Formats: sequence, structure tokens, C-alpha cells
Amino acid sequence: MPSLEVLTAFAVVCFLLSITPGPSILYIMARSISQGPSAGVSAASGMAVGSFVYVIATVLGLAAIFKYSPIAYTGLKIVGAVYLVYLGWQYFKPMAQPAANPSLSKANNFAIMKQSFVVELTNPKTALFFLAFLPQFVTNENAQVSTQLLILGVIYTLITLCCDISIALLSGKVGNRLHKNNNQSQWQNKLAGSVMFVLAGMIGYESIK
Repeated sequence: MPSLEVLTAFAVVCFLLSITPGPSILYIMARSISQGPSAGVSAASGMAVGSFVYVIATVLGLAAIFKYSPIAYTGLKIVGAVYLVYLGWQYFKPMAQPAANPSLSKANNFAIMKQSFVVELTNPKTALFFLAFLPQFVTNENAQVSTQLLILGVIYTLITLCCDISIALLSGKVGNRLHKNNNQSQWQNKLAGSVMFVLAGMIGYESIK
């Protein structure tokens, strides 16, 4: 079990990393502004589940594949970029979503959660992050290293989830105000789709450079 000092330092670093602007925050903001705070929370939850999968993979040592196999790393990045392009295109397609239908709203949020899970899962940087970051806070190689990695991974995931949900709620309020005007609503969707395209372009550029 890591010491209290180590856990405190780790939590502070995780918080600072979580509020630093990056692709994940942009993705959640795009979801929230386009479809409201509940969509942003669903996106944050899906990404948290994907992140926790990488925590388990790191603990088991499976994530090392991406560190030692450049082909697997590049391939997964390309798959993630293509998927983001697909999600971005959906925002440019004309859609009719009756907000008064509660069951439809729940289905949409669940779909967003699944899509966000895939987005996070196809981000090999998450695996490399855990491989490079978590071991720095393991205090004793002779102790239960797997247990320490799991505890640290859970803490990171929870802190990130709380920060992402806060960002989703704030962005959602902005989106709700814009959503009252139909023209602005269309602009929201195009903005969200454009963000997806930009993220895909960033990933694609890093894959081929």
C-alpha cells in the first residue's frame, strides 16, 4: 500500500493533469455543447471505463505490447482516428431527436457512453501513460506492486472522472443556452463535428510523422 505522502502527491499530479487542456477535454466539451450536460457526463463516464480497462491491462502487463510493438501502436492510433472521423461526420448529418422522449434520451446517452469507451480504448497513449506514470509512484519493488498499481490507477480514474464531469456540466450549460436558437443549434453540431475532425487529424498526423 503506498504511503499517505505518495498518495497525496499522486492525487495532486493527477488533478493537475486532468484539468490540463487536451484531446479528452475537447472531446467531452464537444459532446456537452452539442447535446447537453447529460451527454458530456455520459462521454466522461465512457472514457473513465476505457481508462480503467487500461489500468487493468497495465497491472497485468498486457499494455507493454504497445510499448514494444510500434506496428500495434500505430495501427491502434489509425483506428482511433478513423473512428473519430466517423463520429464527427454524424454531427454534419441532419438528425431529428425528439427531446421529449425519455427513452430515446437514455438510449442516446448510453450510445454516447459506448462510443466514448471506444474512443478511449483506441487511444494507445493512455496505455503508455499508465506504463510510464504509475510506476513512478510505486514505493517498494518487493511489496505488492500489482496492488499498488491498481490503487494508483483507480485513484487516477476517479479524479479524472470528477474533473471531466465538472467540465461536461459547465460546457453543457453553455450548450443549453445556445440550443434555444435553432441556427445556433446547427452551429453547435458543426462545431462538435469539427472538433472530432481536428482530433482525428492530430492523431493521424502523429501516426505518419
